[in-house]
This record gives sequence, C-alpha cells and structure tokens, in this order.
Amino acid sequence: MSSSFQALFVDNTEPFSVAVKPVSLDDLPAGEVVIKVAYSSVNYKDGLASIPDGNIVKSYPFVPGIDLSGVVESSEDERFKPGQPVLVTGYGFGVSHFGGYSEYARVPADWVVPLPDGLSLREAMIYGTAGFTAAMSIQALEDNGVSPDQGKVLVTGAAGGVGGAAVAMLAARGYHVVAGTGRTSESDYLKGLGAAEVISRSEIYDPEAKQRPLDKQLWQAAVDPVGGNQLAAILSKIAYRGSVAVSGLTGGTKVPATVLPFILRGVNLLGIDSVFCPAELRLKVWDRMANDLKPADLETLVGREVTLAELPQSLADILKSNTRGRVLVKLS
Repeated sequence: MSSSFQALFVDNTEPFSVAVKPVSLDDLPAGEVVIKVAYSSVNYKDGLASIPDGNIVKSYPFVPGIDLSGVVESSEDERFKPGQPVLVTGYGFGVSHFGGYSEYARVPADWVVPLPDGLSLREAMIYGTAGFTAAMSIQALEDNGVSPDQGKVLVTGAAGGVGGAAVAMLAARGYHVVAGTGRTSESDYLKGLGAAEVISRSEIYDPEAKQRPLDKQLWQAAVDPVGGNQLAAILSKIAYRGSVAVSGLTGGTKVPATVLPFILRGVNLLGIDSVFCPAELRLKVWDRMANDLKPADLETLVGREVTLAELPQSLADILKSNTRGRVLVKLS
C-alpha cells in the first residue's frame, strides 16, 4: 500500500470543518486487520457525524463512515487473509473508531465479516448499514410469526435507505408491501422496488386528527425507521398478534402510545439494534441478504454514487431528507 492515502475528516476546531485530507497508516487507530476500502455508504448517522451538534463523534479530528466493504490488506488474526473480501458495520466503527470514509481502514478483527457468497463488494454497500438494519427488521418480524400469507406489511420512510431496502427485500420474499412516504412523488420508484401500494405519511399519521389508542387493523406488521408520533399511530393499526420493528428516530424519540395495542391485541414492539448485534445473528442475516432476501436487481436501490470529494454534499443532503435510495461512496 502507499505511504499516504486520502480520508474525509471532520474537525471541531473553529470553524468546524469537513474536508478530505492525506493520512498514513500510522494515523489509523489500533486493530488487527487493515482493509483496502472499496465502498462505503451514506447513512443518517453519518450525516449527524458531519455537523457540530450531531452528538455522534466522540473525539476530533475524526474519520466518519459507519460501514465499508473491501479487501484485506494485512491481518494479525488468522481468521482473515490478505486478498479476502470483507465488510464492516456496527460496533464503534464511524463513531468512536475511525470509519469507512478512507481509502484504508484498520479495525478490530471481531468487527470484520467475511463477504458472503452471492454478494459483490459493491452490492454489500448498496445494502450497507441501512440494508442490514432492514434485514434485521425482517428477521425479527419473521421470528415473531410474520409471513407473506398473513397480510400486508407497512414500511415507513420508504424512500430512504432503510425503508427502500426493506421494501425491496420484503417484495423479494413475496410480501404485499405498503410503502409509506412523505414524498409521494417517489411512487414510481417505490413500485419499481416492489411496493404493491404507496401511501402518504398523512394516511399513517395525521397530526390534525384525533388519535385513537386502537384503530382499524390495517397491517399484519410494519418496518419503521421513523419512530415518534407516527409509531404510536402505527401500533394502533396493527392486526391481532402482529409486530412492529422499529429502528430509527427521525420522527422523534417520544412515542405517545397506550398499552392497549399490547394487552388487547397482543402487538409486539421489536427494537432493532444493528450496532451490537451478536456475531452469530450478524452472520445469519448477511447470509440471508445474499440469498432469500436479495432483490432481483439491487442496483434499483442506488440513488447515486459519489467520491470522497463529493461526499460532504451527500452528508448534508441526507439530513434534509434530500436523497432517494442509497448513496454509495466509491473509495477504490
């Protein structure tokens, strides 16, 4: 590898900056595996890492990027060999440990996942952390009895990273997917991903209408990366013994719900944490993403591909919900 390479740094030295700078291997944090990065992606958490008050980055200067795919350059751990394709998501990556917005990364071996057969390095980051979170949501729903023959499944924030991936994967599994979005102009895109129906955010939650603790049962389950008031409305509309997998908070952290959906309809609220997911489950879910959850054409999930130099604008865009689908970051 070259003695110097490029990485995107955020720095809180006045004024706060987001810029591509040269870096050497000696500047990278400790870890047993050095990876030549092929791709990373843009996630909401990465956008938060790029602003002064995002409350994501622990210390500065810092390289964000909560995921990567690439090839092992060197390894002190016998589980990984030079030239082996791998991916990294979760743990402290891109939060407390330099992340994937770098041409090379050095990480603890326990964070590294061998690239599953059936996925390319590019496809792994078309999924990225967002796709992994969506797949974990589907796994949790199916572990709790959800199946294609039981009724409709709602996906909120469907034009975003987690939502779009969930729509495509659920459709690949044969589900009747109802895509909920604040951008109904994206209806054609969402139907192209496999949504059978597209509804507006106001059809899920209308802030002007009186909210009922129990409402008409519309969906057997939901994948919700939004949270907030909308989640309370979803819970009131889930069918008997149905489930909601929640993984996000773009709609807020407060959920003004009652216990009635849980004790009168047996509804399950399933929290999805892709950061500290146990290794056994992590490997199982990635294997499914390469097999039965894999859409026929993963490229339909790609909104755009950017370079390191173009990345700051994409980080700003995701915070404004000004993205469609997945934003890939090409490193090599």
